Amino acid sequence: MRKVAPRLDPDQLSRTFAALADPTRRAILARLTAGPTTVTSLAEPHAMSLPAVSKHLRVLERSGLIERSRDAQWRPCRLKAAPMKQAVDWLEAYRRHWEESLDRLEEYLKELQAKPPAALEKMHARPNKNR
Repeated sequence: MRKVAPRLDPDQLSRTFAALADPTRRAILARLTAGPTTVTSLAEPHAMSLPAVSKHLRVLERSGLIERSRDAQWRPCRLKAAPMKQAVDWLEAYRRHWEESLDRLEEYLKELQAKPPAALEKMHARPNKNR
């Protein structure tokens, strides 16, 4: 029985994949797995200005992958992984499809290997139309 990909908000899925498409944003998300931190701390490893990092953070915030809060003058950012879970659920159906296809290919190859060489030659022989 084949399982169908779960129905998700296509706009949310598009926002998630668009946000994950950029390596800087993926690096920011990776850093946030260690816990909440400030914009300045997130900007340190990147060769870009604070305003450029803030633009990346806005994309991540609009996609729902992070949230920013206020703590006096601090604006800590924290990871919100729920949209990534939705993307993983969507991709899971395709992973299962490829695993099933590869399993079928493996079974076919085992069948071929179990046949005597003469049977394989006969299977793969094609008549030459030019003769």
